[in-house]
Amino acid sequence: MGHPDGDKAFRVSWDQFHRDARALAWRLGEKGPDGKPFEAIVCVTRGGLVPAAIVARELDIRLIETICVVSYKGDKQQKQSRLDLLKPLGEAVMKIGDGKGRGVLIVDDLTDTGVTAKFVHDKLPNAHFAAVYAKPKGAPLIDTWVTEVSQDTWIYFPWDLGLAYVPPMGKGAGD
Repeated sequence: MGHPDGDKAFRVSWDQFHRDARALAWRLGEKGPDGKPFEAIVCVTRGGLVPAAIVARELDIRLIETICVVSYKGDKQQKQSRLDLLKPLGEAVMKIGDGKGRGVLIVDDLTDTGVTAKFVHDKLPNAHFAAVYAKPKGAPLIDTWVTEVSQDTWIYFPWDLGLAYVPPMGKGAGD
């Protein structure tokens, strides 16, 4: 079953997510300002926590900050509503580079409509924004991503899933 607004579901396993987050790190390896490594990561919580940890490990970045933004209310399958900033950026990140994000990497799991990406990027306009997955409406607002999915696809991340029986796709299969 997909998202109520669309009929496509993309279920991501832990193994696949780890591979995709490492692929993101690989793509980011040469993208720091002036060919220098990024000095810090800002992860957009909560979805950005897991990919940020993987990217930080792969790129050997030790300064990791969070910006806590809520864009989905109640049930995660509801439409995005207005954004709430639960925790602003820390002082250490604001002291890097030009104070506007130069040398900072912003990491999230997904850019959907781009609303959250724009909100966070406005705080650090010179930062490099990366996400593991992107949808067409959000992709133009970020710099790097690994996989683009259609706008009507709902991504089920491994932290949202449990083990369960899956019926065969073909009618009468398994009878």
